[in-house]
Amino acid sequence: MTMMLKRRTLWTILAVSLLAAGVGATVLKKGKQQAAAAAQSTAPAAPILEFLATDVTLVQAGELRQLLPLSGSLRAVNQASVKARVSGEVREVLVREGEAVKAGQVLIRMDTNEYQARVDQAKGSLSAARGQLEIATNARDNNKALLAKGFISKNAFDNAASQFDIARANVDSARGALDVAQKALADTVIRAPITGLVSSRTVQPGEKVSADNRLLDVVDLSQMEMEASVPTSDIMHVALGQEVQVRVEGLPAPLTGKVARINPSTQTGSRSIMVYVQVGNPQGLLRVGMFGEAQLTLAKKSGVLTVPQAAIRGDAAGTFVYVIEDGKIAQKTVTLGLKGDNGAGSAVEVIGGLEGGARIVKTNLGTLRSGTLVRFAQTANTTEAAAAAK
Repeated sequence: MTMMLKRRTLWTILAVSLLAAGVGATVLKKGKQQAAAAAQSTAPAAPILEFLATDVTLVQAGELRQLLPLSGSLRAVNQASVKARVSGEVREVLVREGEAVKAGQVLIRMDTNEYQARVDQAKGSLSAARGQLEIATNARDNNKALLAKGFISKNAFDNAASQFDIARANVDSARGALDVAQKALADTVIRAPITGLVSSRTVQPGEKVSADNRLLDVVDLSQMEMEASVPTSDIMHVALGQEVQVRVEGLPAPLTGKVARINPSTQTGSRSIMVYVQVGNPQGLLRVGMFGEAQLTLAKKSGVLTVPQAAIRGDAAGTFVYVIEDGKIAQKTVTLGLKGDNGAGSAVEVIGGLEGGARIVKTNLGTLRSGTLVRFAQTANTTEAAAAAK
């Protein structure tokens, strides 16, 4: 009996031990699983770069221009100062600033009394000279007949001939004086030398002016030009007929002009050379004295791939750009060509390394690691567009 009791006790102890071992193993396995989960939750996630839509751009073919910046004021190609040709009193000024005039139109009338009197006097002198010429002509003809008959000497005939020559010269002189007087009388009426607008008026009725006094200015705004200085280091690249884009404050779009003239000498002090850019003004929006900023096209290419200047990066290995492919950053080595402007800003021609349609990072965001995941930030516009699409 005692023996059986001992065996039962032994089996009980063994069963309890096995049960405790199973429970311990289960607890240990569960602890390992929890530790692994905790370790996984604390492991660092893969980095993701977030871009704005304005940080990237598509590589597309377009036009690229190599530009030279210019600036200067505008002036009319055709302009004229109206000056008094004779001295006298101004009776009428028929135009004011801003009025349109046509070539030959009467602008100013001056007092004509003095000049009319000079014309009358010259006419009288001419009539008297013609009378003297008639008398001298008759005397010469009579003496010529008498000389032929031997009634007078050759010396007497020569005197009559000389008087005839003097009388004829007096007629020519009187006729010239009359022409001068008539010209002076005509100059009392001042006409517009060109078609245009009156830009200034410096005379009023009743004023006395002297010859060559400046009275009015007339400008023709149909053709304008910008006077700009070019450094001597760049003047060798400038040629007649080159295209120029001129921006004037207040106008919504640039105007197209061309290099019309190049000054043959440098400016004293600055050592720059003046270039004259002709610009059309069909609508009359441009005015004399307006300030313009221009871009002179030194070279132009069409249908070439361009990238923004800010997208170009470089290191010891060469020149490259950052491209977004399959949602990741990739570094692409590129070969560059002409530098200029593609209409959106400073850009560079890409000869090799990229294809049209590639999406690149167009702003300098520092050094980026190839293979980094990329996502785009949701802006208000993209959120509204997504909501509208639903």
